[in-house]
Amino acid sequence: MEKVTEVYVEECTKSRYIKPLRLKYKQNGSDKIWDAMQVHNSVAVLLFNKSKDSFVFVKQFRPAIYLNNSETEQKNNKVTINSEKFPGVLGITYELCAGLIDKDASPKEIAKLEILEECGFDVPLESIEHVTSYRAGVGTTGAKQFLFYAEVTEEMRTGKGGGVVEEGEMIDVIEIHKSEAMTFVMDESINKPIGMLFAVLWYFQNK
Repeated sequence: MEKVTEVYVEECTKSRYIKPLRLKYKQNGSDKIWDAMQVHNSVAVLLFNKSKDSFVFVKQFRPAIYLNNSETEQKNNKVTINSEKFPGVLGITYELCAGLIDKDASPKEIAKLEILEECGFDVPLESIEHVTSYRAGVGTTGAKQFLFYAEVTEEMRTGKGGGVVEEGEMIDVIEIHKSEAMTFVMDESINKPIGMLFAVLWYFQNK
C-alpha cells in the first residue's frame, strides 16, 4: 500500500466524485467570489469489537493527504512528485469505516454495506446506532457526513474486509485496544480525519 511511484499532477477537468465551481454573489451589498466543490454526502461508522475490547479502524492511502504532505516539481513538461523524496507513507491515513452516499439507499443502509465491505462484519441494520451528522470541509465542500456507531463480535465476522477490489479500493483493517485509543487518536504524527477524533471522544463520554 505504501509503495507509490511515478506520481504526476494534472488539472482535473472531469470527475465522478467532485465538481469544482465558482460562486459569485453579493453579501450585505459587497461582491464576493468563492471557489467550492459539489461532492457526495457520506457516512462514517465507529466500530467497537466487543470480543477484543478494541476499536476497528481502516488504514488506506489518500492521494489528497499525500499531495499536501509533498512538494511538486516541473519535470519534462509535467508536474511531478519525487516519490523517493516523498514516500507513499506520507499519504497513509487511519480512519473510521466510511463511504459515499452514491447509491439509492438510506445512510444507515450505506453504513451497513461499508462495514461489510471494508471491515468484514455483517451487522444487523437495527444494531447500527445513529449518533449525529455534521458538515465536512466547510471551506471547500460543505458536504454532510452521517456518523454511526456499531458494536461487533468475532462471530459477526464473515470476511476479511479490505474494500471492493474491483473499484480500486486498497484497505487494511486495524484494531486499537480501548486502553490505547485516546493516545492513538491524539498522536499528531498520525494522519486521521477530525471525525475520527470526535467519534472516539463521543464513545468515552457516552458508552
